[in-house]
Amino acid sequence: MSWDDYANHDALGLAELVRRREASPRELVEAAIARIERHATTLNAVVYRAFDEALHVASGPLPDGPFRGVPFLVKDLGCPVAGMPASGGSRFASAQPAGADGPLTARFRAAGLVFLGKTNTPEFGITGTTEPTRFGPCRSPWNVAHSAGGSSGGSASAVAAGMVPMAHGNDGLGSIRIPAACCGLFGLKPSRGRNPWAEDPGELALDHIVDHVVTRTVRDSAALLDWTSRDWPGWPQSGHARPRPPGRPFSEEIGTPPKPLRVAFWSKAPRGDESHPEVRRALEETAALLEDLGHSVEERGLPIDQLAFYRTLRSQTGASGAARHRERVARMGREPEPDEYEPLTWAGLRAGQALTGEDVMAGRRDLERLCADIHAFFETIDVYLTPVLGTPPPPIGFIDSRGDLKEFNRRTAATYPFTAPFNFTGQPAMSVPLAWSNEPSSEGLPIGMQLAGRYGDEGTLLRLAGQLEEAKPWRDRRPAVWG
Repeated sequence: MSWDDYANHDALGLAELVRRREASPRELVEAAIARIERHATTLNAVVYRAFDEALHVASGPLPDGPFRGVPFLVKDLGCPVAGMPASGGSRFASAQPAGADGPLTARFRAAGLVFLGKTNTPEFGITGTTEPTRFGPCRSPWNVAHSAGGSSGGSASAVAAGMVPMAHGNDGLGSIRIPAACCGLFGLKPSRGRNPWAEDPGELALDHIVDHVVTRTVRDSAALLDWTSRDWPGWPQSGHARPRPPGRPFSEEIGTPPKPLRVAFWSKAPRGDESHPEVRRALEETAALLEDLGHSVEERGLPIDQLAFYRTLRSQTGASGAARHRERVARMGREPEPDEYEPLTWAGLRAGQALTGEDVMAGRRDLERLCADIHAFFETIDVYLTPVLGTPPPPIGFIDSRGDLKEFNRRTAATYPFTAPFNFTGQPAMSVPLAWSNEPSSEGLPIGMQLAGRYGDEGTLLRLAGQLEEAKPWRDRRPAVWG
């Protein structure tokens, strides 16, 4: 197997090489390690290395799963890996390695994946860009002056650069879809409850965080979801049903043309501001492509007060952050020093601690009403199309959580206005790399399109993703930093 052969294969392709004995798991791991080390300084995607352990695992017997021997990286937030420490991107974190795999990690391992380390993430996954004080910024392989997105930015940067064919991510407000869009990847956020929880089920008290992967191909994402979403016990959310099992494997959906779909598309942020012209152009081109593929397309936005929606989130995420802080303090046995939390984290913590139980429950009731209106909207359409970002991927330093927080909030609202609603409705949504910027300041940067479906209906999204991947392929596009 040559150097180029490794990066040119997706995860299923590498697993097939192993099955045909054209490459060994150890050779694949060695190729991945070489790439991680080669791009370490340039991209800063991988923040914890477990290379010796990976080589040892790859040299021994591996589970006979669909990805046997394929190198894999895990985001340094949630998803515990036995023997690896977890920082959550924060200076206030224990260096103690996890004693056991989390439930989802165990399924990744049983699929035959070989863990090489942990990827960069912003502090506690709060921001849409990966620029933590602890580890420094993670950069886009397409243009290292720009963000790889967040909060799964390290994973997306590593996959886009060809270090590994896919990597773990989790998504609480867009943290799989945003970095996938910034790095030219496919990123599916499954329905709430499709995959088992990644760590302590108490972490799902707000039930908006979902774990999966970022990939270069649709088929890798579907095949891993087939493996990880099999029946699992202990569904913790008493207020929500689990999605129904799919009628057939997700992998079989990709090659099945979708029926003509009713698609609504929208490009305006909650305050009514139009998306960046390059993003609007990409959205219109995608809408036209969908029409050419036989779908019915109309311009129509979500029938809710989106500003009210985001106001309700403050009470929910603030209270959740305060509760997690208390658990973190109990685990560490002390309060953080002033410089061990970033300013944004301190601000969110103080706001969360000032909330009353009445504030939190009132916000929860408002949120459920708004989510019900979104679900009702999807009775009139099959798929909702928006950009993932309101702008092309921002430069490093533009979303500055350590500076003026009012300006940070303004820029964040303009850059990431579209993804959060589907975390709270629990619906599946995906980022598909269908456009690239032509503007001089951001030339050659990917522009991802978000497509959301009804709760539990990943099948429709994957059929559509397979159709789009065939109609406008992206797999062979290469970033500046590659291989």
